[in-house]
Amino acid sequence: MQYRLDAKSGNRLSALGFGCMRFPRRGLSADMQAAEKLILRAIDSGVNYFDTAYLYPGSEAALGEILHKNKVREKVSVATKLPHYQCKTYEDFDKIFNIQKSRLKTGYIDYYLIHSMAEAGEWSRLAGLGIEKWINEKKENGEIKNIGFSFHGTQPNFMKLIDAYDWDFCMIQYNYMNENYQAGRAGLARARDKGLAVMVMEPLLGGILAAGLPKAAVKRFWDADPSRTPAEWGLLWLWNQPEVTVVLSGMNKDAQLSDNLAAAEKFTAGSATEADLVAIEAVRGVFAESYKIPCTGCNYCMPCPHNVNIPGAFAAYNTTFAIGFAAGMQQYVTGTKAHRNENYMISNCVKCGACEKKCPQHIKIMAELDVAKKKLEPLWVRLLLKGVRRFVKM
Repeated sequence: MQYRLDAKSGNRLSALGFGCMRFPRRGLSADMQAAEKLILRAIDSGVNYFDTAYLYPGSEAALGEILHKNKVREKVSVATKLPHYQCKTYEDFDKIFNIQKSRLKTGYIDYYLIHSMAEAGEWSRLAGLGIEKWINEKKENGEIKNIGFSFHGTQPNFMKLIDAYDWDFCMIQYNYMNENYQAGRAGLARARDKGLAVMVMEPLLGGILAAGLPKAAVKRFWDADPSRTPAEWGLLWLWNQPEVTVVLSGMNKDAQLSDNLAAAEKFTAGSATEADLVAIEAVRGVFAESYKIPCTGCNYCMPCPHNVNIPGAFAAYNTTFAIGFAAGMQQYVTGTKAHRNENYMISNCVKCGACEKKCPQHIKIMAELDVAKKKLEPLWVRLLLKGVRRFVKM
C-alpha cells in the first residue's frame, strides 16, 4: 500500500481510503457479512482510512460494529461528519456527536468533518453558536483528533472558507472531469499551501468514469494503454498529484477492492507520462459531449416525496448520449419501474423543490428533470408503458 503524509498530524494515511456511503446492501440495511469481509480485507491490505457520516443510513453503526467486533479500531483512522444544518443550538453539537460515538463504538474520532459546507457564511453561523469553543474542548480531551470540512460550493467560496478557521484537513470533489469544478485544482493547491491534508471524494464521479464512459472515450484509453481499465486511468490522474492525500472509493464489491488496491500500489506522485495526460485530456473532451447533467448519484436528494428516482432518471438520460437511446431507455424503465402502476418516473414530479435544497452539486433539478422527461417520456413511450401496465396490472 502507498502511504501519504498528513503533515499537520504526522499520520501516514493510505492513499486509498474506504468510503462507507455505498456499503453492500441487503434491502434497506447494510449487508453486514459482505461489508465485514470487504473492510477486513482492506485493513489487511493496508487501508487505514475509513470515511462515513451521520447521514449515511446505517453506515456509522455498521462500521462501528465491524471494527469493534474484530478488535481493529486502533489500526485505522475513522472519519465521520457533522450535519451542520441540523445544529440549531450549542447543545446540538454534543447531542449528535455522542450519537456518532455510540454508533461507531468509539471514544474518539480521528478525522471529524463539518459536512457539505458551501460557503463561509455557514461557518459564521456555527461560530455564532459556539462551535469553535466546542471543537477546542473536544480536541483538548482527545475526542476529536483532527477537524476539517467537506466542500460542495464554488471555488471563491472555498477560498474564503479555508481561511475562516485553522483547519487540519478538508475533503473536496475532484476527478479529471471536475478539475476546475467546485474547489478544483486551485483549491487543492491552496489547501496544501496551508499544510492541510486533502481527501478526495467522487474520484470516479460516482462510478461514471469507471463504467459509464462513452464508447469513443473507452476506445481512446484502450488505444493509449490496453492494459488499464477506465477506473485505473481516473485513479492515475489523481495519485499523480502529490497534493492529494487520500482518494476515497465507495467499494462494495471484492473486485472493486482488488482493482483499487492494485492501482494504489503502482500509481504514485509523478508517475503519469506526458502521453498519459494527453490521453486523459482527449477522453475529457469526448466525455464532455455526452455528460449532460452532472449528477454523481450521491442520493442526497432522495427520497423524493413524490417518488421520482431522480439519480436514476439523470443516469439514464446521460446514458442515451454516452451509449445510445435504447440503452438509456432500458436503464430508465428498469430504474424507475416504469412498467408498474406504482413507479418512480419523472412524470410524478410536482416541482416541490425539496430535492434542490439538498443537492451538493447545486443542480437545477426541476429544470433538468423537464429536459430529461422530453427525451425519456415522449408521448409514444408513455402510451406504450400505459398499455404494458394495463396488461400486466402491476
